[in-house]
Amino acid sequence: MKKTALILTLVLAAVSAVSCTAGDTAPESVTESATESATESVTESAPTAASSSSEELDFSVLKTFDLASSDLHEGVWDSVITNTSNGSNRSPQLSWAPVEGASDYVVYMIDTTATNWVHWRSVTGGVTNLPAGWAKEKEYVGPYPPEGTHDYVIYVFALKEPANKVRGALNSSSPEFFKLIKSLDNDGGNILAYGTIKGTYTHGD
Repeated sequence: MKKTALILTLVLAAVSAVSCTAGDTAPESVTESATESATESVTESAPTAASSSSEELDFSVLKTFDLASSDLHEGVWDSVITNTSNGSNRSPQLSWAPVEGASDYVVYMIDTTATNWVHWRSVTGGVTNLPAGWAKEKEYVGPYPPEGTHDYVIYVFALKEPANKVRGALNSSSPEFFKLIKSLDNDGGNILAYGTIKGTYTHGD
């Protein structure tokens, strides 16, 4: 009898211990899960405006230089540079003074009216005077606005060393153009200065 009572006591004690352990563990598990979920939620919902902004090239810290083109008159590009029935689809004449310390230059033309459509992307290899038609066919597609008047902007970036990567697909929209061109800076400090020149072209001219 005593032996049976002893066994019964031990069984009850074991059941009680298991119940206490389960009761202690469950809240910790719920708390950890809740904490992890809250942390993930905060991380995913954190504002990204600052990081997005930092991905764009900061023009304010760069020096500037002047560009000139004999194919631009009174703010309007000559039709000869266009990819239209009135044009020859050749790159415009473009020149600028050499930038001290620069070993290479990258040229872009974008249509800012059409989500930064890329019309020109060339690496000059240090050349600073580009005659009319200098760009290769695979590097240039002249303006061809489907309607109305569009703005065509040329950017030239002076680089300390050749860029590891020159991004931006030719003849396509580039809504994140000012993020893509940051690749020219390599690991930082590679873009020494930039020049820009702007002109319009109107459909049918």
